[in-house]
Amino acid sequence: QVELRESGGGSVQSGGSLRLSCAASAGTSSYSSMAWFRQAPGQEREGVACIDSDSRTYTGSVKGRFSISQDNAKNTLFLQMNNLKPEDTAMYYCAATSSEAGKGCWAWAVEATYNYWGQGTQVTVSS
Repeated sequence: QVELRESGGGSVQSGGSLRLSCAASAGTSSYSSMAWFRQAPGQEREGVACIDSDSRTYTGSVKGRFSISQDNAKNTLFLQMNNLKPEDTAMYYCAATSSEAGKGCWAWAVEATYNYWGQGTQVTVSS
């Protein structure tokens, strides 16, 4: 049973930074891709960023502010979030997939692409 566990969420003021971590029970290098999603109250879950062996992809609203990375030696996925805005407030989830659809982050923003999900970590940004 693969487990993903997020940490690093919290409350910050607008313009602040947070670094989210996602510890995987299985080797991160074994997945075709991994991603971060977020869900704000009353809204659908949306893709934030995706990483595979060759590429990184971001949703437009976070480009230039967020950075996704992974440390395969530590089986950990990261999301560095800088210049946070109140609209970034959400529950953040990490996800992983071993499917062909995950390669190249081709269908990265589609929830069904991912086999495994964490429980989420809350990020709150105040103005």
